[in-house]
Amino acid sequence: MTKVRDLHKKWMKDPGYRAEYEKLGPEYGLARAIIEARIKAGLTQNQLARKMKTTQSVIARLEGGDVNPSTRTLERLAKATGTRLKIDFVPVGEARV
Repeated sequence: MTKVRDLHKKWMKDPGYRAEYEKLGPEYGLARAIIEARIKAGLTQNQLARKMKTTQSVIARLEGGDVNPSTRTLERLAKATGTRLKIDFVPVGEARV
C-alpha cells in the first residue's frame, strides 16, 4: 500500500507541485500550529470549542486550514489552550524554525 507521505516526497520533486505546495505553506502552518496547541493542551475539538464558547465545527474549520481566523480568535484559542499567541514576520527566503 502506498502512503501519502511517500507520494508527497515523490511529488515534491516536480517543480510545479512544489511551487503550489509552498504557496499553501502559511495556511497549513497555522492549521498545524492550532492542532498542536490543542493536542498539547490535552483537549478534544469539542473541549476546545466549549472553552472558546464556540462549536466543534468552527474548530474543525480552523484545523482544516480553510479559514483565515482573526487575531481575536487566535487570542481566544491561545487562552483556551494555555498558550501565548506570537505572530512573527520573517524575511522572504529565510528558513522558518
